[in-house]
Amino acid sequence: MRPRHLRRRGTLAVAVTTLAVLCAGQTLAAPQAAAAPAPAAAQDVRTSPASEVHAAEDAAARAVAAALTDPSWRVRVRQAALTSDEVAVTALADGALKTTLAAADRRIAAAKGLAPDVGPLLRLRLGDPSMRGALTAGTRPWVAAATSDDGPVTAYDSAGRTHTLDARKTPARPVYVIDIDGSRALAAGLDVLHEELARHGVRSDGPAPEPQQARTSAAAEGFWTTRVSAVSLSDDLEPWIKGDAEIYTLVTGFGHDGKVRVDPVDMPYLDDDGAVYRPQQILVNWSSYKYNLADAVMMEDDGSTNYRDLAKAIAAILLTVTDQGAYIPLVNAVLDAIPDDWWTDDPDYVDSWYTLARTDNGTRHGARGNGWMTLEPYFVQEL
Repeated sequence: MRPRHLRRRGTLAVAVTTLAVLCAGQTLAAPQAAAAPAPAAAQDVRTSPASEVHAAEDAAARAVAAALTDPSWRVRVRQAALTSDEVAVTALADGALKTTLAAADRRIAAAKGLAPDVGPLLRLRLGDPSMRGALTAGTRPWVAAATSDDGPVTAYDSAGRTHTLDARKTPARPVYVIDIDGSRALAAGLDVLHEELARHGVRSDGPAPEPQQARTSAAAEGFWTTRVSAVSLSDDLEPWIKGDAEIYTLVTGFGHDGKVRVDPVDMPYLDDDGAVYRPQQILVNWSSYKYNLADAVMMEDDGSTNYRDLAKAIAAILLTVTDQGAYIPLVNAVLDAIPDDWWTDDPDYVDSWYTLARTDNGTRHGARGNGWMTLEPYFVQEL
């Protein structure tokens, strides 16, 4: 298992204002009504995407554990877990178990705001490489769902019994972890984010330039970008139960029409904390922006992000920011847009870079001090 990245825990380094969720001032009902709450009140409670995803993963973990009483299934899963970092467990299963896991896949997709046809999202992996020896020797594994907090881990055995494990101490017994295919989910989620931002009135992902910009671009026979030549994130000592992080960056600025735009950039290669990656990836396409400045907010999807809700929250705040004829940093606006309760889970704030310029050429450290990027101007030549 590779380490996770920079999950946001505790107090934020950047002040994040809570979006209005005015439930704290709710008036208490009469004593007799409190004893028997009205059915309508229960219907008003909205289950969070995180709890929906975790419930689906937990149900899948219990089902997989129960199926381990079948010797043929037990051997099939063991072989798959020992030969692959991640196992497409829904495809591996059959019969009633496959039906159960397929239902959990659909539940997860709905909770994340993804289309039902996104494909199987559930994955099974061995909790830690140190467990390989015991699993190979025939020790009966337990099964646990990947958690999104640092509390105790609940694992299930094939008899349905629960076992509490320390998230910070790798157990000697092998544990299969049920998690989400983060790469598949994030790729589909960023498509949803593009679509939903546009639907709510925030430009995204490079619209055609205005006529004047088009003529300028044609004359130059290309356009200027900022390219990431090197990037690294700090180590956060994540527990064994976590899977791989999925990192993406929201690049923000003002488009040629003077309105705020957001361009999500997937950074799937950021696997190991402390490692230096040299992706040569384009981060900012300056032909899409009015000013010579843009901001970047790096995020991590821990599996429970609802991308439709994220787009709606970002649009609601950014559409209130207007062009004043000079560049306005947008990092704080993006952070303020994310509902306060999301900071306890998903998506997690990794780091941010204020006022990136087209002429930046060198290493820029993030505002939180959790990462750095080496940037360089890069001209994309037309064919």
